[in-house]
This record gives sequence, structure tokens and C-alpha cells, in this order.
Amino acid sequence: MEKRPESPRPQGAPRWVAMVHRPADGSWRTAAESPHRSPVLYALGEMAHTLRARGEDVTFALWGPRDGEWHLHDTPQRPATAPRPSTDAAPTGEPAGLTERMTGRRHQVLMAGLTKAGLYDLSPEDETTVQTLVQRLDESTVRHVAHWLVTAGTR
Repeated sequence: MEKRPESPRPQGAPRWVAMVHRPADGSWRTAAESPHRSPVLYALGEMAHTLRARGEDVTFALWGPRDGEWHLHDTPQRPATAPRPSTDAAPTGEPAGLTERMTGRRHQVLMAGLTKAGLYDLSPEDETTVQTLVQRLDESTVRHVAHWLVTAGTR
């Protein structure tokens, strides 16, 4: 099992900081920072999704304040080997372009809801679940589920 590289503590006063480590670079870099947790989690989720979609192997660390001091918060790590979920759209009788666009919109809405709820680094199993929901639910239902997630994330 590969050991996760250790993230250095950010400099300065404690705030929310996302750090990223790319094995090709061999160093940690600040990916996002803010006095508030939500924007950092959102940025972290978007970056994780984008880099992993490109096939890059990255590790993230989330630093934040706890009792006035720096604290390294847990970030979920994806398993190194896992099959990618299928993104084939189910035949619906609609034109292929429209089906693709609507599937993309439902996926985007669910991912935004999950990110707002603090689930920013999904495992392959989670991604498969999102794809299943995208393929089986209509847009109105997906938006309703995303609203629930956003509401749960603000509590």
C-alpha cells in the first residue's frame, strides 16, 4: 500500500487552506484558501474532479483552525485501483445531443449539491451512485435532491 505524502503546515494565522500534492511535481502547493470553510471545500471538490478526470494522481490535504491553532482535517482518499463508472446514457427516444446535455446538467446539479454538503472528493463507488441517479431521475427530482444536500450541508 502506497503511503500518503505528509502535507506541510501552511504559514501564517490559521484559516482554511487546501493543499494539493502531485507526484510529478513532488511538492505540496496551496490550492485554495479562505477564512471560511465552504469556498475552500468547493474549490477542492472542483479541482479534485477536474484533475482526476484528466487521469492525474493527486493527493489533497485540508488545513483549518481548531481552538485557534492549525489542524489537519481528514480528506477522503480514493482507492488507487478502481474501475471507472460507465457514462453511457440509457436510450430514451430523445435526440442523442439533447439526452447528453440533460444528463450533463443533472450530473452537474448533483455534484454541486454534494460539494455544498461537504462531500468534495468522491470515491469510485460514489461516482457510480451519482451516475445511476443521473440516468434514472428526471431533472426536477435531481434538483430536489441537490436542494436537500445543500440544506443538510449548511446545518
